[in-house]
Amino acid sequence: MKIAIYGTGRMGRAIEEAARHRGHAIALKVGSANAGTPPTGCEVAIEFSRPAHAVDNIRLCIEAGVPVVVGTTGWYDRLPEVRALLSASEGAVLWASNFSIGVNLFFRVNRLLAGLMNGRDEYRVRLDEVHHVHKLDAPSGTAITLARDIDLQHTGYAGWALASPPPAAATGRDAPPCPVPIHSERTGEVPGKHSVQWTGGDDRIILTHEAFGRGGFATGAVHAAEWLAGGGERRRGLFTMDDVLGHP
Repeated sequence: MKIAIYGTGRMGRAIEEAARHRGHAIALKVGSANAGTPPTGCEVAIEFSRPAHAVDNIRLCIEAGVPVVVGTTGWYDRLPEVRALLSASEGAVLWASNFSIGVNLFFRVNRLLAGLMNGRDEYRVRLDEVHHVHKLDAPSGTAITLARDIDLQHTGYAGWALASPPPAAATGRDAPPCPVPIHSERTGEVPGKHSVQWTGGDDRIILTHEAFGRGGFATGAVHAAEWLAGGGERRRGLFTMDDVLGHP
């Protein structure tokens, strides 16, 4: 495939390496020097830039008729705008807070455990995420996804809160839902570590995903691009990694 990459930072370079390794050609690289360049002639675009630029890049791809995989986080309050752009076009966008295959399996285990914990008032949850100092958004998009999924599966929680220390937990079946507490840390060059803890009076269950580098994110993004643009099937609309991996 001929791929356009929006974002020339560390993730952009990792995606370029992963794409070439899988036999694809990089037809366009867009950074600050050539911002606003449409992906003309490309079969798919991969967007890993900055939150402030993500929607503009998505619009460029939709208007050019090029499907786009979006890994930038921190812009999700503008999802309705992207949905509106897609509804007025035949474009395709695949977005995810994390493209790592391992993280997406982790999401599924998190949803399962949250559902099992629903009604177990003796256990309370907290999320912890650690990333490198260059990451612009906090909490991470991955942590927000984990919290959202807990919210959907557990009636004791609604929304999330960036908290340290965590907010007082509501207890009992008649207590109002409380936000899922997320603790964010930015230190060194940590690629990414996320933990979900359910703590009771007698024990604790901890689910953890730890990335060893950017390779898993980059390879997953290229795999998503292959799915979005490949197979001879014209895909239209808004997709996620659940569509790529198959719904459980």
